Amino acid sequence: MTGPTHRRPGAASLPTATLARRLRRGIAAGTAAWALWASSGPATAQEVYKLGPDDQWQHEATPAAGSPAARLSRARVLLAEGRFDRALNMANRWMKRNPTSALLPEAYLVRGDALVGVGDEYEALYDYEFLVRKYPGSEVFSIALEREYQIAVKYAHGLRRKLMGIRMIDATDEAEELLIRIQERLPGSGLAEQAGLQLADMYFRHRRMTMAAEAYAVFVERYPRSTKLGFARRRLIYANIATFKGPEFDIVGLLEAKAELQELAVRRPAEAERIGASALVRRIEESESNKILTTALWYLDQGDPIAAEVTIRSLVQRFPRSAACVRALDRVQAILPMLPASALAKAPDYAMLRARLQQVGAPAVEDAAEETP
Repeated sequence: MTGPTHRRPGAASLPTATLARRLRRGIAAGTAAWALWASSGPATAQEVYKLGPDDQWQHEATPAAGSPAARLSRARVLLAEGRFDRALNMANRWMKRNPTSALLPEAYLVRGDALVGVGDEYEALYDYEFLVRKYPGSEVFSIALEREYQIAVKYAHGLRRKLMGIRMIDATDEAEELLIRIQERLPGSGLAEQAGLQLADMYFRHRRMTMAAEAYAVFVERYPRSTKLGFARRRLIYANIATFKGPEFDIVGLLEAKAELQELAVRRPAEAERIGASALVRRIEESESNKILTTALWYLDQGDPIAAEVTIRSLVQRFPRSAACVRALDRVQAILPMLPASALAKAPDYAMLRARLQQVGAPAVEDAAEETP
């Protein structure tokens, strides 16, 4: 281990409720990315580099020869030349000799960059994390978080951690934790916006649709001016639809997707038409009607024919065009003889509704259902 001893850079996956609470805290808008260091041409031992506005190593004035600043600058030169092994060794020696230097935050960044260069990005996370926690006021604080973001993105897209020099350990949990931390630590930044979308996309790719819907909802709420807003809205709808596992399960996700589609049809009709919003709404309503029929049959199994009939009545009134309505009209005939006279008096004429359905189709059932008291 090259860094100081402290908590591992990526924690294990957290419970859904905990992640949702963290996603709802302190996330803001903007856009940013990590630019990798690049060589600026042949360098001599007297040349000194610093991180410029584009986060690349650039020339600066040469410090006094033999000073800690000059020796650390030499490590930067090696980074700029791509000689990562030598830069790592020099950074290690420098940190042992200068444990209280004001340049220590930058030394952690240099060593972390060198570790990334030699392919030990997980080890580099220890240095970046220590820098972020120990020196939050440092000039390189946000740069360290950008380094963590790029590593998190690679992990989120399938890069595995090394074990005994071989990449074999799934790093999804580390990606998840890092992307959440970035949003907590840089609220109001573009990097936080990118991290929020990357996290939601990772959940979506891994079919964790409940968390994906939560993350996209947070993104839509927090970044209303984002160029990715339309994409996030569509993914939010798809994720909510995908949370529905069948008529025996919760339907909240479907109802939220339906509300989003209806709002989209009002605010952005062209986009709604492009994604087939009306067809999606019809599919959702069909699933909703199946859920109601399943509930009615459950009441019947529990020995409550009154509740079963009332539920079927609601189904016929709300979704007369659905296939579930046709099945409900077939099943209700066996329920009616079980009803007491008071409940039977309030029931519509299901036989007439069923006959009209067979004769002229579902619209007639819709009209008749609306006339039923």
